Amino acid sequence: MNQTERELLQKLDFMILTASDEDLKKIQEIDLKTQMDGLSFYDVFVNSKFLANKIITQKTQEYRK
Repeated sequence: MNQTERELLQKLDFMILTASDEDLKKIQEIDLKTQMDGLSFYDVFVNSKFLANKIITQKTQEYRK
């Protein structure tokens, strides 16, 4: 795992720890889908450009303010 991947995982962890109930439900749906597809949630999340990554970016920007 390289440094960039570690940083993305830290951001993901932070997002999950600070997520609202609504966001946690969305994350849970994504997690369930990845499990059903036999994939790792972290791998799919970190390597994707879909809504979940936008949530990380938004949460990270809010945290920095």
